[in-house]
Amino acid sequence: MEQRITLITLGVKNLQRSRDFYRNVFGWEQTEASTESVIFMQLNGLQLALFPQESLADDAGVAADGKGFRGFSLAHNMRSEQEVDALVTELEQKGARVLKRPEKVFWGGYSGYIADPDDNLWEIVYNPFLPLDEQGNVSI
Repeated sequence: MEQRITLITLGVKNLQRSRDFYRNVFGWEQTEASTESVIFMQLNGLQLALFPQESLADDAGVAADGKGFRGFSLAHNMRSEQEVDALVTELEQKGARVLKRPEKVFWGGYSGYIADPDDNLWEIVYNPFLPLDEQGNVSI
C-alpha cells in the first residue's frame, strides 16, 4: 500500500452547521462535488469530507453513538508561534471553542487546541521540526 491519505471524512451530527463552521470560521470553501448529503473541501493534496454521522456509521457497519474521546486530532501547522496565536484568536472571534490556549509544549513546539461543532480536535501548531513549504505542505 502506498503511503498516502486522499480523503478524511468526519461524521457530523448536523451537516449544515458543520459546513457553516468550516466555511465561516475556518474560511474554507466547499467544492462543486458537494451535494445536500456530503460536503467536500479541497485541502493541500487531500480532501476533507463532512458526512452525516448516522450515514457514515451505517456505511461502515458500526454504531453511531460517537461518544467520548475519539483517539485522534487533526493538525493545522503554522510557520511561527505568532501565527499560531493570531489564528487561534481569529478562530475564537469567529465562534470556535478553544480547548487549550497555545503554549510551548514538551517536544519543542508551540500549540493549542480548538474543537469543531462535533468536538473533533484541531491542533493549531508551530512545529520547528516540520517546516512548511510555500504551499503549506510538510515533508520530513
